[in-house]
Formats: sequence, structure tokens, C-alpha cells
Amino acid sequence: MIYNFLKRAADIFFSIILLLILIPIWIIIPVLIKTDSPGRVLFRQKRVGKGSSFFTIYKFRTMKEGTPDIPTDMLKNQENLNTGIGKILRRWSIDEFPQLINILKGEMSFIGPRPALYNQDELIEMRKQRGIDRIRPGVTGLAQVNGRDSLSIPEKVEYDWLYLKDMSLVLDLKILLVTIKAAITNRGGN
Repeated sequence: MIYNFLKRAADIFFSIILLLILIPIWIIIPVLIKTDSPGRVLFRQKRVGKGSSFFTIYKFRTMKEGTPDIPTDMLKNQENLNTGIGKILRRWSIDEFPQLINILKGEMSFIGPRPALYNQDELIEMRKQRGIDRIRPGVTGLAQVNGRDSLSIPEKVEYDWLYLKDMSLVLDLKILLVTIKAAITNRGGN
């Protein structure tokens, strides 16, 4: 399908361009993270990708070392677990920048269903049942621009299914523009 070819080509092209443009970020952010709190610079987490296979997602670490490996919206006292610089990185979605590596590797796309954590069994199973696991997960997607963590699992799956059903370059562009607007205006930030 021409759509899949164009989408993958755009993912590769724009991830390379952004990785190059963001070189200063790759130097500054690790220094800020290490200065702010002890521990790793990159947070790695097992996620579920295309074909329900596992991959490691990369993010800049925004929480204290030892934080439980569960969905952020399920954490108690989340504010106390964020590092000082982590709050800023999350607010502006800068913590997501390392996912450009995941995109370049073909594990993710810019647009698609947000990859489930390995332990989100209900979400994983519901996506399998609807065929959503046939597509690459994304940094942002239809569910993210329609409620993000405030959505229930069935609501997320419904948005993911609508995306699968209506996938197009036009829909991807709309989701991307809404995501950029949300990041700039800080709507929906943690």
C-alpha cells in the first residue's frame, strides 16, 4: 500500500532531520538530568509494538530512580516522584525526544496508537481483538489528542480502532498538528 510506504519514508526522513536539529538538546538535557538527580539519563521500558512483539522504548528520565514500572496515571503521589527537571521535560514533551531512535529503528511511527506497557494486559488483548496490533505504535495518536490518560482503556481502544479504520496521510497530519498545538500551549501536559 502506497500509504504505508510514504508513512515509513516520512518517519525515516523526519526522524533523521529532527535528530540532527536537536543535537544541542542531546547535549544539554543529559547534563541537566544528571545535575538534578542521581541515576540514568535515558529511561528504558518494555512496550508492546507491531504484531504484539516487545521492544524497548526510550525517553529522557523524568522520575526518580526506583519508581514503579506502571502507567503514569496509576502512580500514587506522582508529583513527589518527578524530578525537578523531569517536570519541565514532561510538561513540554521533551522527554519523548529519544523516541526518534525508536522511529528510525522501525519500532514506532510518529503517528499511531501509543504503545502499551508490557503489563497492560487488558489494553493489549483488546487491541489484538480489534486488529490494532497490526500497525506500528506512535509517539502520538488519535487517543492522545482526544484525552490521553483521562480515557478509559475501552475508550483508548475505540480511538485506536477508528485510527486503524481511517488511516491516511491527511488524518496523520491532523493528529500531528493537534499534537504540536497541544505541546506548544501545554494542553494535556503532566
